Amino acid sequence: MCGIAGIVSASELPPGDSQRVLAMRDVLVHRGPDAEGLFVDGQAALGHRRLSIVDLAAGKQPLANEDETIWITFNGEIYNHQDLRLELEGAGHVYRTHSDTESIVHAYEQWGDACVDHLRGMFAFAIWDPRQRRLLVARDRLGVKPLYWARYGDRLIFASEIKAVLESGLVPAEANESAIPELLGTRSLASSETMFKGIYKLLPGHVLTFERGEVICRRYWDVPTGHDSSPVAQTREEDVRRFRALLEESIRLRLMSDVPLGVFLSGGIDSSAIAALMARMIGKPLNTFSVAFKARAFSELHYARQVSQAIGANAHEIVIDERDFFGALPRLIWHEDEPIAHPSSVPLYFVSKLARESVTVVLTGEGSDELLAGYGKYPRSLLNWRAGSIYAKTVPHAVRHRLAASAGRVPGRVGRYVRRSFVGVDHVPDLTFFDTFAGVDLARQRR
Repeated sequence: MCGIAGIVSASELPPGDSQRVLAMRDVLVHRGPDAEGLFVDGQAALGHRRLSIVDLAAGKQPLANEDETIWITFNGEIYNHQDLRLELEGAGHVYRTHSDTESIVHAYEQWGDACVDHLRGMFAFAIWDPRQRRLLVARDRLGVKPLYWARYGDRLIFASEIKAVLESGLVPAEANESAIPELLGTRSLASSETMFKGIYKLLPGHVLTFERGEVICRRYWDVPTGHDSSPVAQTREEDVRRFRALLEESIRLRLMSDVPLGVFLSGGIDSSAIAALMARMIGKPLNTFSVAFKARAFSELHYARQVSQAIGANAHEIVIDERDFFGALPRLIWHEDEPIAHPSSVPLYFVSKLARESVTVVLTGEGSDELLAGYGKYPRSLLNWRAGSIYAKTVPHAVRHRLAASAGRVPGRVGRYVRRSFVGVDHVPDLTFFDTFAGVDLARQRR
């Protein structure tokens, strides 16, 4: 990962703002220890901390197009940049480096804000266009890379982490107390708000433009729903073949690197599948990294070891105890800037430190439980939906209405289950899936 930061003014950039951006940039040194850069003109200051992965010699940032009329600071990787390069060179664009960063610059020249529609990867970037006095900030479709922003008068401040925005000295560290109930209830904030008043996150699949002092946020991508033009598999075997092909393609794309690669291995299905496929593609022993708690009940190292032995990997392990866990919390809170909601952040921190001793880039199995319905809530929701279909067809509406009203008066744990079942929740897909108390209230209102 890299770190990006900047301040852009709608008028003239105050003299001290370049120093502010230097401070913002350098508080992100943990994101980019290999190099640093700064670009400053009359209205913008862009900073960059680099973790070198692609084009180690020439990929320094901020980076410009061939006539230095467009500047970018970028965090992430563009997996299809070689294909983009061929297309953009064919359209007349001249490259000076082999980095994926430069493909974004030329894509912006070619397609404007629609450049994000052509990028396949994980990214957060800011493009400054001095001729139009316009800033474009973008975040990848699923929000893998973070991006935060704030306003101060006629200036826009942005950075990879909240601490860098605060380091500007223009935004006070003031608690956003109105967000506490949502954070405690869901362990995250669904909107663009953060736990700091006046500091916002750019949402996944969104772009932000800053021009003439006006901020406009726009969504450019959302999870596709309904039917598309993709071929529909007719059998389970076709589904499996298609999924495997997509998984192999995704792994192969992420092997684009000029530095050593590895994989986090828990021994579960997701990371084991990635490790096995990756081992076949790299043509040499794979480095795997695993973490476990000292208490045996929480250790899965024996599964990870079986996988490592099966694929002939170089296995690296770390075991932590409760002292390690609680001792790491102050550092992790500093890194994450907001309350730590998931205990898994702690072992992830330790296994990341272990991996950094040997490699620069790792693949993980994150996200597969959501993609493949691996959590218990998915089969429960499906069972609830199927039972609700029968219930809605066989029980008269008036009876269902009375039973739903009665569900709210059932005490204790049984009452909670009843209120979140097909009896208390209207037969609507989103309510059935989320089965929240808010959904129950909404269901009653619909009746």
